[in-house]
Amino acid sequence: MDLVFGAGGNGEPNERGAGGFWGRKQLPGPQSSIPCRFDFPDELRPAVVHGVWYFNSPYPKNYPPVVFKSRTQVVHESFQGRSRLLGDLGLRNCTLLLSTLSPELGGKYYFRGDLGGYNQYTFSEHSVLDIINTPNIVVPPEVVAGKEVEVSCMVPDNCPELRPEISWLGHEGLGEPTVLGRLREDEGTWVLVSLLHFVPTREANGLRLGCQAAFPNTTLHNPPPLLTWMRDGTVLREAVTEILYLELEEVTPGEDGIYACLAENAYGQDNRTVDLSVMYAPWKPTVNGTMVAVEGETVSILCSTQSNPDPILTIFKEKQILATVIYESQLQLELPAVTPEDDGEYWCVAENQYGQRATAFNLSVEFAPMILLESHCAAARDTVQCLCVVKSNPEPSVAFELPSRNVTVNETEREFVYSERSGLLLTSILTLRGQAQAPPRVICTARNLYGTKSLELPFQGAHRLMWAKIGPVGAVVAFAILIAIVCYITQTRRKKNLTESPSFSAGDNPHVLYSSDFRISGAPEKYESREVSTLQCH
Repeated sequence: MDLVFGAGGNGEPNERGAGGFWGRKQLPGPQSSIPCRFDFPDELRPAVVHGVWYFNSPYPKNYPPVVFKSRTQVVHESFQGRSRLLGDLGLRNCTLLLSTLSPELGGKYYFRGDLGGYNQYTFSEHSVLDIINTPNIVVPPEVVAGKEVEVSCMVPDNCPELRPEISWLGHEGLGEPTVLGRLREDEGTWVLVSLLHFVPTREANGLRLGCQAAFPNTTLHNPPPLLTWMRDGTVLREAVTEILYLELEEVTPGEDGIYACLAENAYGQDNRTVDLSVMYAPWKPTVNGTMVAVEGETVSILCSTQSNPDPILTIFKEKQILATVIYESQLQLELPAVTPEDDGEYWCVAENQYGQRATAFNLSVEFAPMILLESHCAAARDTVQCLCVVKSNPEPSVAFELPSRNVTVNETEREFVYSERSGLLLTSILTLRGQAQAPPRVICTARNLYGTKSLELPFQGAHRLMWAKIGPVGAVVAFAILIAIVCYITQTRRKKNLTESPSFSAGDNPHVLYSSDFRISGAPEKYESREVSTLQCH
């Protein structure tokens, strides 16, 4: 089992390791509480939980004085009528209240849990109660005339039912004291502090200052009241007691709100409220708005979430921040005159110091078809292929038109047209075979419910198609013309040489040979030609 002693009248816990202690100081006469909590394994599930408080020893075999015992209410004579359990043992709260304090009650206090059978344990952690006789006055080590000084008076304030009042003696003419408030000491105890500021004079030398603590003679509620914890008109817990704790385990945002504690007996009633604020990470954002729009329209999208504290909300698209707000639960994104580039996936991200959540959403922008510039035709041997790339939403229908042949081929004719869609792009390929003559003009037309677009597809690498257009017969004719030109040039040079050299004779003129392997750069590898062995030019 684990034991945790609280710190001060507000019940804040002060954890200590094994063998540790928790100490507090208290003036004689009034009351003092020892806030305490303990724990045990859930699987034990005792029917009833009992507890015992011991004074100055944790071992029962040493017969230490019993401060409080829940089973029999039999206690040591020093504590008769002076000890009472404020906590609820069933809720693992062992807070003890001691009243009518006197110096002999100063010492160590140990708690022993009793769950029945062998499940009994005395915790080595303990609380030390120190009974002091006078308030503590703190004076600066040096007081100089003309320089302001601060004198403080500190009184233990550890009793939740009886609060001290501090007053100064002999301060007339020095100024009015101020109450600083309750301060928590290093040991976890609480003190009430009052400050006196003044500028000393030479005439004040030897002046006696005093500080006294008084506990008002208040009459506690009698008979004991009915204490009730309520929220939104619903009773959460109630009991006839002087202190009633409300414990909320594993709180959720649903427990956030205002709680009221009501006290009532036959002579009157009173109440106090406390505002519980539950901190938590953002919920998964929700997105509302138009997710489908036509090009040119204005789109408004609302992203909202819930968290405490309010989050930072941001809307991204492809890692680019489009909108953001700080410490708000809603974010509005406005896109005026949307374009196809606005189509795609967006993210709404909510984040605070307790976590981050995100939601993705898609915006679909619908628009008329656009035929992209990479659309073209190309010819190879006797085959012509035409590529038509269309950007459109929704998906368009695509057709290829051959005006010279009065033929239209659409994408449903799978023998000639192949189509593939990727995102907003539709790629259609028209294949024409057996095109020995010049390729035909090809027009690509795309249409959807927003419009129609047509484009005559250009042929790429037109010079490469020259021989395909001329044909085999044209190749032979061109080859013969080329040979004739060569012969003419050669004959011209021979005549020139005869004119310049009188010793020229016809017998010196050799035959000119032309090989059938002659090729013109850029001509196709295959064409028809007549074989020429030897040609003589005259």
